[in-house]
Amino acid sequence: MILAVCGGKGGVGKSTAAFNLAALLEAVVVDGDLAMADLPTARGPDFHDVLAGRASAVEAVREDGAVRILPCGRSLTGARACDLDSIETALAAVEDEYGDVVVDCPAGLNAAVGAPLAAADACVLVTTPAPAALADALRTRALARELDAGLAVVALNRASGEGRESYERTFGGPVVRVPEREEVVLAGARGVPVVLSRPDSPASAGFRRLAAQVQSSAR
Repeated sequence: MILAVCGGKGGVGKSTAAFNLAALLEAVVVDGDLAMADLPTARGPDFHDVLAGRASAVEAVREDGAVRILPCGRSLTGARACDLDSIETALAAVEDEYGDVVVDCPAGLNAAVGAPLAAADACVLVTTPAPAALADALRTRALARELDAGLAVVALNRASGEGRESYERTFGGPVVRVPEREEVVLAGARGVPVVLSRPDSPASAGFRRLAAQVQSSAR
């Protein structure tokens, strides 16, 4: 399964959701944000190199961290050299070698988002209750539907406990709240998902509910 984790607006917790979902699903997480990479990095070939034809997707996967990851470069030069038409082939190669793949997509509605969504079997939408974030998430939902990436679940961050049903009606799919906690930030700063560093925390419980919904939708 290739799972695209997306959200129209930046800063809603998309990368954190992708990192923790990959840990729970025992998947490879691919940092697909070609211009603003946010997941842990490492020495060696990265996603920029893969999409520029300088390395294979499988050789760029790192297996020595808390989560298997295909990291992305941080340079604009590297981002400009990427061939977006190669994204689907690269993700398919990782899926063939490792099984489940979780892609941290960039914010926005450009081709760099559309390519992984087109390759994905399903998507997770990440948003907050802020009106601008919800509006952008709905646009991403429409793009995913157009590209036949089914909605597995909506991750709703920084929300109170009320009104889940209204969000589910809005998005046309299940919604799981993930509470905002300091331990999530601290774990991310150390390059470790909170579900591994603090499995007993409320945030980890939220991510487990998110992963369970993804697995349910894949059946």
